[in-house]
Amino acid sequence: MELRSPAFKEGEFIPSKYTCDGPDVSPPLEWSDVPEGVQSFALINDDPDAPVGTWVHWVIYDIPGNITMLPENLPKTEMLNNGAIQGRNDFRRIGYGGPCPPGGIHRYYFKLYALKRKLNLKPGKTKSELLKAMEGLILAEAYLMGRYKRS
Repeated sequence: MELRSPAFKEGEFIPSKYTCDGPDVSPPLEWSDVPEGVQSFALINDDPDAPVGTWVHWVIYDIPGNITMLPENLPKTEMLNNGAIQGRNDFRRIGYGGPCPPGGIHRYYFKLYALKRKLNLKPGKTKSELLKAMEGLILAEAYLMGRYKRS
């Protein structure tokens, strides 16, 4: 499985539009080479370089298995029109919270998981709750890493 974004390439800098220095909208994401049998997808976006430890920026799950992209600027609501459900990030908010590093260059990993079934979790779950719910259900994983430094 491959995960990419039309907004930035693997290892490149994430445009400020998708950060706290801009309108802080979620970036567009696309994926391909999906394995057979996928019923849903889940996505976690986090920053392992945060001074307090890994900082979670986005948790989204139950993305329908027939979807292969998320458009830019998803609403910061518990449920999306496509049926996906958003969890709580480390800003204690639902939906996407973009890069906002206190200093230096940070790496931001977008991790997509192809799952054997829908999770049917309530909205607002955390990264750790999602990872626990996905145990034994992951068919494939894909990663995209972008970097960001505040100007």
